[in-house]
Amino acid sequence: MKIAVPKEVRADETRVAASPDMVKKFVGMGIDVAVQQGAGKGANMPDSVFRDAGASITRTAKTTYADADLILKVRRPMSADEGTDEVEMMPEGAVLVGLLAPLSNREQVEGYAKHKLTSFAMELIPRISRAQSMDALSSQSNLAGYKAVIDAASEYGKAMPMMMTAAGTVAPAKVLILGAGVAGLQAIATARRLGAVVSAFDVRPAVKEQVQSLGAKFVEVQSDDAANAETAGGYAKEMSEDYKRKQSELIHETLKSQDIVITTALIPGRPAPVLITEDMVKDMKPGAVIVDMAVEAGGNCPLSELGKTVVKHDVKIIGPANLPGRIAADTSSLYARNLLNFITPMIDKEKKALAIDWEDEVVKGALLTRDGKVVNPALTGEGGS
Repeated sequence: MKIAVPKEVRADETRVAASPDMVKKFVGMGIDVAVQQGAGKGANMPDSVFRDAGASITRTAKTTYADADLILKVRRPMSADEGTDEVEMMPEGAVLVGLLAPLSNREQVEGYAKHKLTSFAMELIPRISRAQSMDALSSQSNLAGYKAVIDAASEYGKAMPMMMTAAGTVAPAKVLILGAGVAGLQAIATARRLGAVVSAFDVRPAVKEQVQSLGAKFVEVQSDDAANAETAGGYAKEMSEDYKRKQSELIHETLKSQDIVITTALIPGRPAPVLITEDMVKDMKPGAVIVDMAVEAGGNCPLSELGKTVVKHDVKIIGPANLPGRIAADTSSLYARNLLNFITPMIDKEKKALAIDWEDEVVKGALLTRDGKVVNPALTGEGGS
């Protein structure tokens, strides 16, 4: 059995879908692991660390993919329209695993089926107890939340903590986190460690206790809709128009006193909800900073620009492209562990071959394509998106 780990080819991707520890584990099972030359460079993992762990280093993507039974990627493969047709290089019948963004790239999923690939999307791993160690969305979002606060602090023109000096007292920065999921909770914790006064908003009242346990104030919309604001998987639902109006008014008023705002709100498979309008930005303090973590999905603020820091109405708005990729050594290591935990139960250690239990709840949740067909209910219309 051969596992292939190609170099990621998207321009802003520095992560790699492997780590030396992961390679050692697979090699210890008697599995061949091929890592493309330079695949770990952006994550400070030179070829030598993979070679020392037992991997073979291949020169090109084509030789990496050749005869592979299992292909591990960070981001979805590039298509011919994007310049490089990665799927065409993959052996028919291989198993592809990665953060494939299937809900927003359904046509590409059809391409996996046509190429006879069995594909799994790591972001569709069910949120159940035994799958926590496989939850790549959480591992990546956690570090992204941390990095967002560090970036905001770097751009903010003042100190974050209260400082009492002989020359006077410096007031602490006020930080608002919009969205208290994994990224938001880590952002709260990081901002608190830096000494800021932190408050947070989320449509799900269930996260109030978590927010408060981290030392932040919970900003709450008083509405009957809030009781039904969460999906079975723990994600935020799209809310009613009445709730959105109340939410907008509350956020607008709260923003006026904030120095730093981190927005994290996403709805799977849909554009990011607009939480900060241009009128709200106009009423913010001069020199305030917004980090729009949802910019890749359209943004929580319409003024944010992907991959750029812009100044609008005297407010700095950061639209970071691929935040997890900006802390690639750690995010790659955690992602590799997620992959290892997901794949290991699929391997018959005696035969050194894949033996996938198609009835397993985790397998069924993440499975996109099999036997030339798209099979995930979220994509076939048999389930919600």
